[in-house]
Amino acid sequence: MAIVVNLDVMMAKRKMSLNELSQRVDLTLSNLSILKTGKAKAIRFSTLEAICKALDCQPGDILEYVED
Repeated sequence: MAIVVNLDVMMAKRKMSLNELSQRVDLTLSNLSILKTGKAKAIRFSTLEAICKALDCQPGDILEYVED
């Protein structure tokens, strides 16, 4: 089982840079980069909520379950 993070896809659709998203959600660039590359092991609901608000999307637009 794998959870795929499509943060880069949503950022591209919204034409938003990592720097801009970082400022809007008040997260460091390194933490957002870890999430964007799929290396994160967990995400807080408050962080997910802030990202969804900034990108005007749903959690399912960012996170996707892919069966191995």
